[in-house]
Amino acid sequence: MKPMGIRAQQKEKTRRSLIDAAFSQLSADRSFSNLSLREVAREAGIAPTSFYRHFKDMDELGLTMVDEGGLLLRQLMRQARQRIAKEGSVIRTSVETFMEFIESSPNVFRLLLRERSGTSFEFRAAVAREIQHFSAELTEYLITTGMTRDEAFTQAEASVILVFNSGAEALDLDRRQRDELADRLIMQLRMMAKGAFWYRKERERNRLKGGIE
Repeated sequence: MKPMGIRAQQKEKTRRSLIDAAFSQLSADRSFSNLSLREVAREAGIAPTSFYRHFKDMDELGLTMVDEGGLLLRQLMRQARQRIAKEGSVIRTSVETFMEFIESSPNVFRLLLRERSGTSFEFRAAVAREIQHFSAELTEYLITTGMTRDEAFTQAEASVILVFNSGAEALDLDRRQRDELADRLIMQLRMMAKGAFWYRKERERNRLKGGIE
């Protein structure tokens, strides 16, 4: 049993090396579709033929990377919600955490961003699922603040779209410009949240009056 455990660990280590190698070769000028199996295998330190012990093809590797990137982002945003308890500001803490993710893992976000509108249906669907997961978690959080599910989902969906678009812009900015973008994004999200709050109040007043929304 022990030797099997060692082999399994080695296989997982090599698989991890392939994923990391592929991420490391992405850049502002190079997308996943431009990567070759041989290049990824060489960067990971294995023979090209050994690649197939871990992934069926490059598409399977790419889909794994999309899943991993989405999971990483969701985990970071969960940590942000834990930080909120100490730091207070929901929106500022969330935006700062997201910008930290862009700075520390730019190639992960590049992959999600590019494949969101890429030529592969499977990749587009995979990224769409990750964005849906992200929206769903934010929806559940907003429900705890007193929103209905429909209201929470609408605000969450709009917020995620705005944040992703800002992330795309942030990739090409220096630190000062990124900080300015973060401040602008915080203001936009606060305006959206404030608008949602007063929209709910107006709906409540109309219901009480028997009026039309």
